[in-house]
Amino acid sequence: MEKRRVMLKLSGEALAGEKHFGFSDDVIFRVADQVKRAVDRGIEVAIVIGGGNFWRGRQSEQVDRYKADQVGILATLMNCIYVSEIFRISGMKTRIMSSFSISDMSEVFSKDEANKALQNGEVVFCACGTGHPYFSTDTGVVLRALELTCKEILLAKAIDGVYDKDPKKFPDAKKYDTLSIEEVVEKRLQVIDLSASILCLENSLPMSVFSLEEEDGIFKALLGEHKGTRVTAD
Repeated sequence: MEKRRVMLKLSGEALAGEKHFGFSDDVIFRVADQVKRAVDRGIEVAIVIGGGNFWRGRQSEQVDRYKADQVGILATLMNCIYVSEIFRISGMKTRIMSSFSISDMSEVFSKDEANKALQNGEVVFCACGTGHPYFSTDTGVVLRALELTCKEILLAKAIDGVYDKDPKKFPDAKKYDTLSIEEVVEKRLQVIDLSASILCLENSLPMSVFSLEEEDGIFKALLGEHKGTRVTAD
């Protein structure tokens, strides 16, 4: 039986917890516990973490977009280093691979090495997105998921699924249980950014969106079960 291999995208903002900045160790240890239980069952897990708990590339009106995006790229590396260490404390083996060389902080991404690590039960953290400004972390998630032949992208967010409009602003917002990637693109539902959505569409890569706050949400999603939204690609 073929092993289940998935790409887990963690929201940087969600990892900050109620502080809304930096790290919440309580949140990250809960994440680590759920991932470990899945890895112990033979699930192969690669992880990308957003940088929103420190910086979003477009949040500064003064700094050049190119430089602002570079700051965001480095924020994802900081998150991978910290979360990876908590995973190790929790009893897992991890590897950090980035899009470019950063001394001894991480190794340069290699599909072959990442495959070996995943097959050996290590959790692979993919840092620094594509390595280029003007591409979001979403694009990096899809790119790495395709390179590693992941069966699905799991998006752990601060919201419990995909809605037809912002549920924070509109009480009558409708949550989707399932929808197609074609609908995501046509309706601009912002599950992930448009370029990343189109990449999923072209490569028939499904996604699942669920809440980081759901009880055992990550563990269930890693096993293929959750209460969020499934985005099909058939």
